[in-house]
Amino acid sequence: MLRESYPYYLANEPAQPNADLVVTNKYTGEPISRVAKADAQALDRAIAAAVEAFEHTRKMPSYQRQQILNHVVQRVQERHEEMSRALAIEAGKPIRDARGEVNRLIDTFRIAAEESVRLYGEWMPLDISPRAVGYQAIWRRFPIGPCAFITPFNFPMNLIAHKVAPAIAVGCPWVLKPASYTPIGAIILGEILAETDLPKGAFSILPCAGSEAEPLVTNDRLKLLSFTGSGAVGWALKAKAGRKRVGLELGGNAACIVDRDADLDYAADRITIGAFYQSGQSCISVQRVLGHRDIYEPLKRKLVERAQQLKAGDPLEEDTFLGPLISAGDAKRVESWVNEAVAAGATIACGGKRDGVFYEATYLENVDPRQKVSCVEVFGPVATLQPFDDFKQAVAIANDSVYGLQAGVFTQDIDHAFYAYHELDVGGVVINDMPSMRVDSMPYGGVKQSGLGREGLRFAMEEMTEIKLLVLNTPGQL
Repeated sequence: MLRESYPYYLANEPAQPNADLVVTNKYTGEPISRVAKADAQALDRAIAAAVEAFEHTRKMPSYQRQQILNHVVQRVQERHEEMSRALAIEAGKPIRDARGEVNRLIDTFRIAAEESVRLYGEWMPLDISPRAVGYQAIWRRFPIGPCAFITPFNFPMNLIAHKVAPAIAVGCPWVLKPASYTPIGAIILGEILAETDLPKGAFSILPCAGSEAEPLVTNDRLKLLSFTGSGAVGWALKAKAGRKRVGLELGGNAACIVDRDADLDYAADRITIGAFYQSGQSCISVQRVLGHRDIYEPLKRKLVERAQQLKAGDPLEEDTFLGPLISAGDAKRVESWVNEAVAAGATIACGGKRDGVFYEATYLENVDPRQKVSCVEVFGPVATLQPFDDFKQAVAIANDSVYGLQAGVFTQDIDHAFYAYHELDVGGVVINDMPSMRVDSMPYGGVKQSGLGREGLRFAMEEMTEIKLLVLNTPGQL
């Protein structure tokens, strides 16, 4: 199904100088393909090509950019099952979820195609005082220039799309470093982009080690760095990035509040998905569940029942819900964090065991908030359960975090809904659903240690553009 080897893409062209990056089947641990790995010289050539290409991409009419984006939509639709199976194998993502991610990639490019012809500006009157009579202005957005993108393993197709599609929509060339665990989906996207009329040098897709990607961070010829990944890495990259604009989509330990009047069956269904989808390997995975004391016990019972019914196994089997974690090391880390919490007094409501690269769907109670499973992003299938007595108290508990990406609130009380919206210190509040809910057109990003800037097509396009002002003096009309 997967080819024995894949090239990287340098200035729109495939190149196979080596096959040094081994990609494994995350379920079996067996090598399944090899991908060309870029060196410092390739990165420098890609950056130079992007700089040269910008003279062409910035002048492309919007209909041409739209055609390129629509071509991607069409070709991904045609290669849907191929891309889904590649994702299931290289990322360990259950096949139904892999198909869902490919669907979202299609949505992301489709929305970008629509937005690519809607880069509007504004006319401004300037005669706000006598000295400015006869002056007027217009402003519009111009592409910022060559961009650098670094993406993670957990959504290795759609999170790439959230950077690549808006860049194409506004006319920015780019260099992408995909995650070394999961480079094949990015290479397939490169194959599709190489079929288009993008100017030579408009894109490069260069798998390499994180330590080798420093030119994407430090080189001043690149005008924007967009990074999705861990907070420790993201903030370190920002410190090295110099004068370029930086967008960071980092981690979280999302809280989900279940109010006393919530529909418990619906809340339990959605929280189960939010906590354990992709084995918890999502920055907006539900990590802290706060239930009103009046409904806490029945809520816990429903959550535990659903968690215990989730099937773990081969991602290519249609009924698998829990796939492997991305590596054995990550599974062992999750195990150690749970064991630390239990040693400090936490109790296991369900789960709590590791089997190789798998970890059971786990709920913990009585967790000291200083434990890693509570205050640090687990990135695994583990969530804590905690009762509360007062809604304002629940919001305060949710805010007691260094992270601030998204939060969920299940309530029928409109006052509580708006209180949560105003008071939760996060980038997004989701009412009557899990914090893991994301529609690809909406503004998405965090505050505090969860990042800087916003993704979501129109909002990412704003990040990749600069406003330029034209002031027009018409003295002859006075």
